[in-house]
Parts: sequence; structure tokens; C-alpha cells
Amino acid sequence: MKHVTTVIDIPATPEQVWATLVDTAAYPAWNPFITKLSGELAHGQRLDVRIAPPGGRAMTFKPTVTCVEAGRRLEWLGSVGVRGIFDGRHTFTLEALGDEGTRLTQAEEFSGLLVPFTGTMLARTRAGFEAMNEGLRRRVVAGARA
Repeated sequence: MKHVTTVIDIPATPEQVWATLVDTAAYPAWNPFITKLSGELAHGQRLDVRIAPPGGRAMTFKPTVTCVEAGRRLEWLGSVGVRGIFDGRHTFTLEALGDEGTRLTQAEEFSGLLVPFTGTMLARTRAGFEAMNEGLRRRVVAGARA
């Protein structure tokens, strides 16, 4: 099993961050990593997700939503091919920081037979998460000022 975890503090309430995070129709305007996300963000629902990792090939997959806690947590599980070959559990966790805003943790836990052969994929994934986190921060801050 391998993990990628990134963290960013956003000077806004968890509700403001959540509203932007779940407004998936707006992703093309600000999200350089997840360039498309369609489907209902509800437990058990399948999504259609397209990612564009920096320095890597764009990829589309259809994960299943495994957890939605409004304002706190969103999680999905995706697989390449048959489950157990290469799986990724993606999570967004929001933590209130009082007057200082919200801490967003974006993480992926990779498992399956192909994980030992991931090469530079983890570094590209981390870079993609960081770019998305920064894009989200900018979008939320711009919206909070409007």
C-alpha cells in the first residue's frame, strides 16, 4: 500500500470550502488536476472523473462514492480494471481552524497488485493534489471577497 497526502489551510469557513469543493460543474474553471467530475456526490453513486496529472497522461475512471459528510468529508474508491489490481481510495477532509479558516487534507491510498510498479506516478499525483489545493484556495478566497 502507498499513500499520498497533502494539506492546505484556507482562510474561509468549512461551509465555504465545501460549497466550492462540491460545485463540480465549475471544476474546469479552477481545477488543474480534476478537470471533469460528474455524477451525484452521494454514497454508493458512481462518478465520472478525469484527471490530468502534471507531466502525465490524462486518465478517466469511474469511482464509487463511499462517504459524504457535508462540510467535513468526501471519499470515493476507484479501480483500474478489476478491483484488487490497482485501487485508489481518495479522500477530502475539512477541519475547522476557528477564526483561522479551514484545513483541507486531500489524500489517496493506493492498493493492489500493481502498486509496486507505480514509478513516478506518486510524485505526479502529489503535484496534482497540490495544484488542485492551491486552485481551490484561490477560488474560495475570491468567492469570499465577492
